[in-house]
Amino acid sequence: MAFLSIRMHSVRKIFSHAFQDEDNRLLMASSPIFIMHVLALGVFFTGFSWAAFLALVVTYSVRVFALTAGFHRYFSHRAFKTSRLFQFVLGWVGTSSAQLGPMWWAANHRHHHQYSDKEEDIHSPVVKDAFWAHIGWVLCRAYGEIQQDRIKDLNKYPELRFIDRFHVLPVLSLILVLYIGGAVLNAYFPGLGTSGMQFVMWGFFVSTVLVYHVTFCVNSVTHIIGKKRFKTDDESRNSWWVALLTFGEGWHNNHHRWPFSARQGMYWWELDLSYLVLRGLERLGLVWDLKVYPEKIYEEARMQPLEVDQSS
Repeated sequence: MAFLSIRMHSVRKIFSHAFQDEDNRLLMASSPIFIMHVLALGVFFTGFSWAAFLALVVTYSVRVFALTAGFHRYFSHRAFKTSRLFQFVLGWVGTSSAQLGPMWWAANHRHHHQYSDKEEDIHSPVVKDAFWAHIGWVLCRAYGEIQQDRIKDLNKYPELRFIDRFHVLPVLSLILVLYIGGAVLNAYFPGLGTSGMQFVMWGFFVSTVLVYHVTFCVNSVTHIIGKKRFKTDDESRNSWWVALLTFGEGWHNNHHRWPFSARQGMYWWELDLSYLVLRGLERLGLVWDLKVYPEKIYEEARMQPLEVDQSS
């Protein structure tokens, strides 16, 4: 109970600091992300159905995978190879999460790795604060431009440039699919108690808000709370519960030690669902050349002292 009380006090301090800052209040009030949170309240008007809840689970799971395996491990770190068609699919589905396109996402993430927890890092909770790292930087219009010099390898694909330029299209396509799906179920299976708008509310708005916060936790939580296996020059940490919510992204200290790996959990007990799915896709021939931690990294891990929880 004392641990929970300390955590709740920390959360209250973070949000208290955020709302006291006038620039933060203005950013939140004018941001599409803030509007997304407000619109998600529509679930109280469209009601609940198990079909709509299933839509939430599916859209959450598919898009988290597209972000973790696609935007992060593939577009940002080139940790495996795939075809242009499946590359496009990963880009389109990931962009439906309303986090802009793969090129913008990869450019900012590569910048983060170059300057992790240094003054130049655009979302470090160490340099600034947890609110800024979690969501504040996304609200800031100064970071809306794509750093083209960081993504020259992606710029050669016109289909990726198209997705980044018209990033609203994947979002609208998901909303349309959900609305049609809910309407069709209502027409043919009225006993399910669903509707087009109910599917949109649960499958897009609520799902998107959840996807926002679990992926943002990698920027904030895993640089504050958790265990450090490796002595990196930043404050990256391993967090098992962030790993569960993000399908493997919580093994962040591992990742910062060797960011080129398609696998982030180093051992069987470090569950990395995204990597397991990638292995399945590898068997289907959709991806190949999955990079993993080399033996020297495992040897280094064995030489380190027992992990220490630095969350306090």
